[in-house]
Amino acid sequence: MTNSLHQARIDLAAILRWAARLGYQVGVCNHFSLMAPGRDDLFLVNPEGVFWSEITASSLILCDLDGTIVEGDGSVEQTAFCLHAPIHRHKPDAIAVLHTHAPYTTAICLLENGTLDPVELGGLQFHGRVAYDEGFTGAAMETAEGDRVAQAMGDKPILMMRNHGPMVTGPTIASAFDRLYYLEETAKRQVIAMSTGQKLQHAAPAIGEVMAGNAPLQDTYAEKHLAAIKRVLDRECPDYAD
Repeated sequence: MTNSLHQARIDLAAILRWAARLGYQVGVCNHFSLMAPGRDDLFLVNPEGVFWSEITASSLILCDLDGTIVEGDGSVEQTAFCLHAPIHRHKPDAIAVLHTHAPYTTAICLLENGTLDPVELGGLQFHGRVAYDEGFTGAAMETAEGDRVAQAMGDKPILMMRNHGPMVTGPTIASAFDRLYYLEETAKRQVIAMSTGQKLQHAAPAIGEVMAGNAPLQDTYAEKHLAAIKRVLDRECPDYAD
């Protein structure tokens, strides 16, 4: 195993462990995937039937975009191949693809014409960066569904899938997770604010455009976010890196 692939395993395992702490997983469903460094045909993904809190670097499955397991024990849920592989194939910038049923972002996906309103400072980065999928067809059991989802994303890094949940991509695992984290936090604050029955106070579009245009700065912060997560895990459950 190359050093870069080993580090990718550690980083993906760390993000899965942290997402478990945040309550983003439902049952043993949902998947995080990460393209193998230097490859455009292989990706890492969490194995089927395993809690994210159990994941270790070595337990992650390495597979190709056609669904063949190249390295690792166990299996990968069919929906992981059918959703994630097409997105990686169609969107070369989507090095990391994270799908959850996290409660607040999913709640917005369940509203008729529900949209994420980035009215809070941390959410202004999402101005103009979220696509919406209105073509829900049920569980993704065919790669054609992944093709459709990738098309629905277009050039946006985030897709809110109606009746389903969020799909978040990024050029690194750190950037994708940072986006996922702040997406859920933004949705949480929006749902709480909406529960008062008062109107949301929108920021001027120009402010959102400036914030959304600071992706390089946000990605630098994301690396610090990941480093902090790993420091805590190194102290509290170092087996994640095994």
